[in-house]
Amino acid sequence: MARLYLAHALAHRQHEHMTTSSDILPRDLPMAGEPLYERLAEHYRRVITSGTLAPGDRMPSVRVLMTRHQVSLSTALQVFRRLEDAGWLQAKPRSGYFVRRRTSPSLPCVDEPANTASPGEAHFVGLHESISKVIALAQQYPDALNLGGATAAAALYPTARLQALTIRLLRQEPTLLTESGRDSGGASFRQAVARRALSSGVVVSPEEVVVTNGGVEAVNLALRAVTQAGDTVAIESPAFFGVLQIIESLGLRALEISTSPSTGISIEALEMAFRAYGNIKALVVVPHLQNPLGCNMPDDRKVELVRLCAQHKVALIEDDPYRELLDEPDQHKPLKAWDKSGGVIHCVSLNKVLAPGMRLGWMSAGRWHERVKMLKFSQSRNNEALSQLVAAEFMGSGAYDRHLFQLRERLVTQRIATAEAIARYFPSGTRLSAPAGGVLLWVELPSGTDSERLFEAALAEGIRIAPGTIFSNSRRFASFIRLSCPQPFDQTLDDAFQRLGRLALEAH
Repeated sequence: MARLYLAHALAHRQHEHMTTSSDILPRDLPMAGEPLYERLAEHYRRVITSGTLAPGDRMPSVRVLMTRHQVSLSTALQVFRRLEDAGWLQAKPRSGYFVRRRTSPSLPCVDEPANTASPGEAHFVGLHESISKVIALAQQYPDALNLGGATAAAALYPTARLQALTIRLLRQEPTLLTESGRDSGGASFRQAVARRALSSGVVVSPEEVVVTNGGVEAVNLALRAVTQAGDTVAIESPAFFGVLQIIESLGLRALEISTSPSTGISIEALEMAFRAYGNIKALVVVPHLQNPLGCNMPDDRKVELVRLCAQHKVALIEDDPYRELLDEPDQHKPLKAWDKSGGVIHCVSLNKVLAPGMRLGWMSAGRWHERVKMLKFSQSRNNEALSQLVAAEFMGSGAYDRHLFQLRERLVTQRIATAEAIARYFPSGTRLSAPAGGVLLWVELPSGTDSERLFEAALAEGIRIAPGTIFSNSRRFASFIRLSCPQPFDQTLDDAFQRLGRLALEAH
């Protein structure tokens, strides 16, 4: 397969500036038997495929098209709808139509799990120590270029706006840092996230929101609420290593369930596990941009997952920190949107989408709400009030959606460049996930490659990556690594990926 990840998007990166209507609108079109809107739509399709309009460019407005071609509003709208239906354009509210990025991976996709019909053995001993060793080694190189994290660079977040809000709020309420906060969280923040959740199909009242110190505390609270030491918890495989650490720290057993890089956790394998193991008390799943695979669960599988967990009386813990980073988040509803019985514990974090330094998250715990509230009080008391007020004001303004739009657009460009660098420099036989959003890339290196050896060699050269061994209790991902695209691609990054490719070849 040609090594051109999103190749047409890369072929014309020099066209990322806004193209003017006079550059692309012909004065006259030849007469033909097809309707005028079809001929105009075909013209713009050729304009896009030729690269005159590159992915992400704005199309001329409806008014410009009407004036230039002397066509009616109905005809102009038909042109845009025809191109949108064919997948060439994407409509963005209050912004107009943009050329859609038509993703076609340059490298083969990461293989599907070899066996999705049966769950793996429940392992629970030793993972905490092995993860800790990797993290501790990475921490010895604080100045290393971090290409293994899950957070975008600080420059991509609204630093100036958040700083201005913080100063204004402290002037208005000088005792914010010296007064005790509310145990249940700030009212304005809980209201802001409840309103935001409503737009994604999740109905939750401000009173049902528990504010947390990021998503990790939310998942920790959820597991503590529904399990006891010795219980088994089903998880995705591979899974975010932080969940594995939590499970072991609580004395629980982790049962790994095969997970597809395209559709998420195997419902079939999970159902078999529910029947085979009598003490599965909870399932932890990341339905959107799963860490580390980057996959998204289709809606029909989400519905089936919620139904299956309710049928077997298994608590479904939805870890959802990345949904707002999807290229098209409005097309993806959280699992909580299909919860009719209170059996889904919905955990959300703002660390990846707004401000990593705030360590701010929230959860809706369904029928375990009161228990989670008390566990939160016993574990960490209330969150500090200032960050909640800042986040509430920002989220309640149009600035939040503008920030998210800009963040997504930048991440698309960074993912394209990063994937192309991997295709350019990594050994033959490398495979790559192609996520529809976020900063993570799951890379399958040629069989026999030692990802821990590569991790250590890269650190020695000032580059930090995440070896696949920390995402499972088994060694099944020993030849995988998790990479990220946290910042705009430049020569420094290109050089780093070139060195990584050389090291990957040596680690084989």
